[in-house]
Amino acid sequence: MSWTSEKVEKLKKLWAKGHTASQIAEMLGDTTRNAVIGKAHRLNLEARAPSKQSSSPKLKNNIQSKRTPAPTSRKARFQSILLDKNFEAENPKSLEELTEETCKWPIGHPNEEKFYFCGRKPESDFPYCKLHVLYAFQPKNQKEDDLGEDIPEFIEKKVKASSG
Repeated sequence: MSWTSEKVEKLKKLWAKGHTASQIAEMLGDTTRNAVIGKAHRLNLEARAPSKQSSSPKLKNNIQSKRTPAPTSRKARFQSILLDKNFEAENPKSLEELTEETCKWPIGHPNEEKFYFCGRKPESDFPYCKLHVLYAFQPKNQKEDDLGEDIPEFIEKKVKASSG
């Protein structure tokens, strides 16, 4: 098919009105959807004028309802826990004081005089509180930012403040 100046002008008008490439090909006759897309590209027509279909509120609502929130990273969850005003403070416990109702995360080294266990309320089915579950259980084969040395200073202060 050859593109006459008449067909090119008609293509431009139909494209601007938001018709699909398939509709334009049908209206022009003797051409294909791919030919219309190729010609529109070569003419540098707008990326895509909004089509009649895409302006339908029903379709927009459908698309929005199918979107799922992006998964949050471990680091983001860690920070949100620490910034939560209702986050429980540490309740230092010795080994003898540990129960099923206390977080068993060790703080410090056993040889140190100030060694203790976190003592917060553990998350269900875990031996640790929310904060220490994030440290202890990491997804398999998933690379994420280390929570170690790149923790912002204000969060480190928050941890120290909550521990006593």
